[in-house]
Amino acid sequence: MTFPKPYADAVARLRVPSGFLLVAAFAYAARPTVETLAMGFPVSLLGLLIRAWAAGHLEKNQQLAEAGPYAFVRNPLYLGTLIAAIGLAIAANRWELGLLFASVFFGVYLPVIQNEEQHLRKLFPSYDEYATRVPALLPRITPSARLDRHFRFSQYLKNEEYQAGIGFLVGAAWLVWRAL
Repeated sequence: MTFPKPYADAVARLRVPSGFLLVAAFAYAARPTVETLAMGFPVSLLGLLIRAWAAGHLEKNQQLAEAGPYAFVRNPLYLGTLIAAIGLAIAANRWELGLLFASVFFGVYLPVIQNEEQHLRKLFPSYDEYATRVPALLPRITPSARLDRHFRFSQYLKNEEYQAGIGFLVGAAWLVWRAL
């Protein structure tokens, strides 16, 4: 799916505010139970682990990331976000929140992904070849490249991915409080 550039640019500015809107909606509408927390939290943790793995391999605008999760999917950070949000919707016990997140993901995040890929094509001449080998959001079963580059915790910290974990812990604490 291709989005018109003016639309993609406009919604790129809405990514962070839409995140706050989603947090507020989750905080208000969540009706978790112990059972839904037990089902949703592991899903969310999987998404956060994917994001962390990706952040430890990503050197933004310096080198095309093709190792780690980038050997399976071009956008592991967004895939991790999607999985984490699905888990939170399950934990929150509200299908409407899942629908809200899906709307934001398709209306805001997909155009942002398109913009980022256009940027990467300009930065890295090999991006087109990489994009033909590696799918955007549905991972390959086998890696497309060598996996000899290792996760670097220092890169994870530099990318400040720990903020996603902190956000999850705050949200999880809120959901546990609401469930109890």
